[in-house]
Amino acid sequence: MAASYSGPIIDAHHHFWRMDLDRHPWLMRIPADSADAALRNDFLPVDYVGFAVRHGITASVHVEANWDPADPLGETGWLDGLERPGGIACRYVASAPLGDPAIAALIERHAAHPRTVGLREIVSWHPDPAKRRTPANDRFDNPVWRENLKRAGDLGLGLDLLVTPHQFANVAQLAADFETINIIVNHYGSPMDRDPAGMRLWRNGLSLLARQPNIAIKLSDPVAYDHDWTWESLRDVTDCAIEAFGPGRCLFATDHPVSTLHIGFGEWVEGFRRMIARLSADEAAAVMAGNATRLYRIDPSEFAEG
Repeated sequence: MAASYSGPIIDAHHHFWRMDLDRHPWLMRIPADSADAALRNDFLPVDYVGFAVRHGITASVHVEANWDPADPLGETGWLDGLERPGGIACRYVASAPLGDPAIAALIERHAAHPRTVGLREIVSWHPDPAKRRTPANDRFDNPVWRENLKRAGDLGLGLDLLVTPHQFANVAQLAADFETINIIVNHYGSPMDRDPAGMRLWRNGLSLLARQPNIAIKLSDPVAYDHDWTWESLRDVTDCAIEAFGPGRCLFATDHPVSTLHIGFGEWVEGFRRMIARLSADEAAAVMAGNATRLYRIDPSEFAEG
């Protein structure tokens, strides 16, 4: 068996928050006695950096964490003020309600920020209302949403999407319509239906997405949809994603701290290294760092020592 990847890692997806800021309403709604209550703690660079250093993470991308929508630039300003090593949260994926007809100035301000390289929309829809994050799957055809996406793309911003396999056809069409915009599907494309039909829908959908050259996929937090995971089950979804997209369009990420509800930080990083041991050295380097460097426009010389 090939040796596990030992080069530098870019974590392409994680979050910071501080509870006393009262800027994350969704966290306050988590019941104190629920399985997710551990998220109602501060998660800051001082915590993250220790994990990162121990496991070879040299740079990372901060993805918006559902900050108060009434203050869409507040998260960026708060992140800028956090003390941390240069590579940590060196790029931001920010939030902007693309369906709002009055956000042209917000998009321009995001695009003008030197660390902000993309926007994220959480548009997950499922036929089962209990599994939806949005009430209707109508975002992709909304003229205002599409016009604002075009505006963001024209200014050089990419698009991160949290979707379900039921929306893969919509995402593929969106990528075809906006072929100059890099679209990054989060968290393996959310394979949440674990029965044979649900996994078949997910696998077939990956192939559909991968036909569009401007779509990439984050290999992040598969345990969100597989609470009874084994390394065999995680390897299965990882192998399927890499087979569909190829090593040149897959990005490793942790989704810290959300992923730690079901797997330890180091457990995921080191387990992922083992899962991709079959890849060549160049392929592994692309998944672990190179693709994030390219898609998020990361310049390692910004934070190189010496």
